Amino acid sequence: MNSEPRIVMVTGGARSGKSSLAESILCRHAGPRIYVATAQAWDDEMTQRIKLHRDRRDADWTTVEEPLDLPGVLQRTDGQGARLVDCLTLWLANLGEAPGPAIDALCAVLERQQSPVVLVTNELGQGIVPENALARRFRDQHGLMNQAVARIADEVWMAVSGLPLRLKPQKETA
Repeated sequence: MNSEPRIVMVTGGARSGKSSLAESILCRHAGPRIYVATAQAWDDEMTQRIKLHRDRRDADWTTVEEPLDLPGVLQRTDGQGARLVDCLTLWLANLGEAPGPAIDALCAVLERQQSPVVLVTNELGQGIVPENALARRFRDQHGLMNQAVARIADEVWMAVSGLPLRLKPQKETA
């Protein structure tokens, strides 16, 4: 396997350390760094979360804010440096109902990327079953999206309590 993975997915629960892990993985790559932000500051709490993420990065990062056209941003920025997408969960939520075609487009673009991409996503499937149908549909769509991206990814990591766990590629046994 290539020593420098092209597509890396980092998953984990809320406040698990996944964004910090993703940033450290991206910093393995020399050259320009592009942060693709999918969050939208709808309220004071989200504004504060965005600020914390911005404050953690130094001036070497270029930020591109794109809540909807993630495939387009990745296509346009390929060749300009390593990209960190934070996060797929918010991007999926921004899309609303029937995100299937957008997920398919994302996977198609990821398969053609030449420059590294590190994608952050939440792990939603380990909690309780949501009470309402809309939340269950989102959880299910999110799980399917994560599976699709993980299939394409050269590496998949999970952050748990601030600790990195490598899921893919798995170490060979025997």
